[in-house]
Amino acid sequence: MGSFSIWHWLIVLLIVVMVFGTKKLKNMGSDLGGAVKGFKDGMKDGSASAADDKSAALAQQVANASEKTTIDVEAKQKN
Repeated sequence: MGSFSIWHWLIVLLIVVMVFGTKKLKNMGSDLGGAVKGFKDGMKDGSASAADDKSAALAQQVANASEKTTIDVEAKQKN
C-alpha cells in the first residue's frame, strides 16, 4: 500500500494520454523544454548583469543617503 507498482503508473499514463492526446502532450513538453532553456539562459545573463545592477544600486543608495534626513527617537528603558 506504500508505493505504486509499474502497472499503476502505466494505467495513469494511459489515462493521461487518452485525456490530453499525444499531440497536446508533445506541445506541452516542447513548451516546457523551451521555458527551462529560457530560464537557464536568463540565469546566465542575469548573473553577469546582476553584479552591474548591484553596484549601480549601491551607488544610488549612497547618493540618496546624503539627501535623507535623520529622525531622532528616544529609547525607553525596561524596568
